[in-house]
Amino acid sequence: MRILVVEDEPRIARDIAAALTAAGGVVDVVADGEEAWFKGDTEDYALVVLDLGLPKLDGLAVLKRWRRNRRQMPVLILTARGTWAERVEGIDAGADDYLPKPFRMEELAARARALIRRSAGLGTAVIEAGALTVDPRDMRVALAGVPVALSPLEYRLVAYLALHKGRVVPAHELIDQLYGTDDARDANALEALVTRLRRKLGAGTIETRRGFGYLVPDPPDAAAPDGAAVRPDPPP
Repeated sequence: MRILVVEDEPRIARDIAAALTAAGGVVDVVADGEEAWFKGDTEDYALVVLDLGLPKLDGLAVLKRWRRNRRQMPVLILTARGTWAERVEGIDAGADDYLPKPFRMEELAARARALIRRSAGLGTAVIEAGALTVDPRDMRVALAGVPVALSPLEYRLVAYLALHKGRVVPAHELIDQLYGTDDARDANALEALVTRLRRKLGAGTIETRRGFGYLVPDPPDAAAPDGAAVRPDPPP
């Protein structure tokens, strides 16, 4: 999932980006409020980690602008401001969670996973779609209880589709969430990635809806590694 980190202290920003990348995220980092507002207003993120004490535009003002413009991505506030009144102000402005500095990166990653999960309407830590299970805590995927070895890119694709199980996810949305800003983005590469995953997970685990996108059904039509059953594509 694509995550925006807004933090003006370079060392903290690097540490946060490293922790969230290790947890399976694709991370963009910005250091001032004006750039943060623009990126959050024009690009789609699964999560924003937002410091309040920013140059050019305060983090709280950035958050209020996003919410006025109906940007609904979950926002986790980071700040050294410790009073309860400031925390209430941040939550009332539209923040989804609040983590005071200093903090442990493990707690940040856990809160990030929870916010992404809840934004998709899921309450449990492990995502299940029929025989397919995805555990974001240790980035493990299993099929009928049997672990499946995946590359980081393969894991991100399966995790995103499982998180949105039952919904057809357009190819452009998947590309946005799988690749960083500087990565090459190619619909053919995405199709090749899906093909590799079908060989590992079974043909029915990820469906193609031609002209619309990709879908992990809930439950899938087939989930055996050698499964050949797949629902036919609807007519174009």
